[in-house]
Amino acid sequence: MFFQLLQDDPGFPDPALAEDDGLLAIGGDLGMERLLIAYANGIFPWFSEGEPILWYSPHQRCVIYPDKIKISKSMRKILRQEIFNVTFNQAFKEVIFNCANTERAGQDGTWITNEMQSAYINLHEHGYAHSVEVWQENKLVGGLYGIKVNRVFCGESMFSHVSNASKAALIFLSKMNIDLIDCQLPNDHLISLGAEMINRDLYMEMLQPNEP
Repeated sequence: MFFQLLQDDPGFPDPALAEDDGLLAIGGDLGMERLLIAYANGIFPWFSEGEPILWYSPHQRCVIYPDKIKISKSMRKILRQEIFNVTFNQAFKEVIFNCANTERAGQDGTWITNEMQSAYINLHEHGYAHSVEVWQENKLVGGLYGIKVNRVFCGESMFSHVSNASKAALIFLSKMNIDLIDCQLPNDHLISLGAEMINRDLYMEMLQPNEP
């Protein structure tokens, strides 16, 4: 079953109560407090323009363990050649704009609405959302953005305007001080890079802060 959220209460129901497709709740807002509570509990918003806000918590989560990321021989060669310059938190607004506006095969429109962009830019300005940028000849050609919860990076979206740019962003991210990259939902591209499925209970354990 799924639940109607209250405007004056930023909390969520138990994520384990989500529908088979992961849908947990509807409504609410994209305020910083609600978003931070959502991500801390393995929940994320995903909806299209004109729809109410939909909140998901999949029973099976697509993740990449940084030490298990697959880097092909050809990709290792590209990295050695330093074709790309990769940076962190240098162009968040540009990255989320490109994620929203880059055309993707088989996808009509974007779920990264103007409202979503504003919400995540606000999170970034408060130090919660982060971006990885990939540059070629001083031009932004790829990148990704997401939210860091303790030692888990909850990836939201990535884009690539030239071959291998998004791979370079993900590999850069895997070398940062994190234990897990949350990809939310699987696709062939992520699986080819070493993504695997874990159950919600294990994912929730990973979200918790490390013991001192």
